[in-house]
Amino acid sequence: MTKKDNKRNDKHDEKKELMIAKKNKKRNVSRLGGSGRSLNVSANAKSNNNQYNPALIKKQRELYKNAKNVNKYKKMLKRQNLQNEEELMLQPKPQNVDLSENLNETEGDKDKNERRKPRKKDSAFSLEELYKKKHEEKEKERMEREAIFKEKKEQREKAEARRKTLREQMFKKTRKGQPVMKYRIEHLLETIQGSVGNKS
Repeated sequence: MTKKDNKRNDKHDEKKELMIAKKNKKRNVSRLGGSGRSLNVSANAKSNNNQYNPALIKKQRELYKNAKNVNKYKKMLKRQNLQNEEELMLQPKPQNVDLSENLNETEGDKDKNERRKPRKKDSAFSLEELYKKKHEEKEKERMEREAIFKEKKEQREKAEARRKTLREQMFKKTRKGQPVMKYRIEHLLETIQGSVGNKS
């Protein structure tokens, strides 16, 4: 063999190996369900915002929670302000009033102020009275429920004790293992007398 023949054989072997590699690659691609993405394609795909992004969703949730908390805080502040105003209205006002203020006010202003103030006080007192009444009613209802519950519980316990003693008597046996008939007959007698008593 000459050198040319060796070179040809080497080239032929290389071509054969390349063909086999291509064939194997093709087989693997079809087995795995298509060709994979190249680096460029995958890098571009990650840069697009069109797809699912968990970090963005997390941020949106945090923003939503924060907004919710801010709203709750504002509502709480409003409630506290209302309570403070009610407390101020309930506090007695000092009797020493400047005459200079009274001189500056016209009669119409005085009438308006006098009308407003008692209404607010009355409304606060009436609210307090309503609250007390409702609270008392709820207490009464709760006490009644508790009394009924206790009564039912006592009745249940008595019935259970009766059943337990009756069962013990019914299951009593003699030394030889025979049932004691005395208690059974007494029970039958009681039930017959009870049924006769109900009829008459």
